[in-house]
Amino acid sequence: MTRIEYQQCIDACVKSMDACNYSYISSLKEYDLASLRESIRLNRECADICSFAAQAMSRQSPFVVPILRLCAEICEACAAENSRHVHTHCKECIKATLACAEACRLITDAALAHA
Repeated sequence: MTRIEYQQCIDACVKSMDACNYSYISSLKEYDLASLRESIRLNRECADICSFAAQAMSRQSPFVVPILRLCAEICEACAAENSRHVHTHCKECIKATLACAEACRLITDAALAHA
């Protein structure tokens, strides 16, 4: 695939990364940090893999498919954890990470179909 064919997924990864970073920072400002500990950890991890996935697609890495599989898995785990919380930043993070996971799976499913 070309960078242009990846663009929708790249955009979803960047949006997810931004939402996770925002939720990460916002969570650190909450009063009950102990209840948000796993959310904070997953937000950080998810932001990192989304950034890495976007970069891998941009440079057309031969490892895009396994990277996107991992990205989708981490995005889904992040969304599941954030769904345990009522904060607006958590809700926004859920939307972005689930959209990213879906975009990643579209590419990995297409790669499997062409294999």
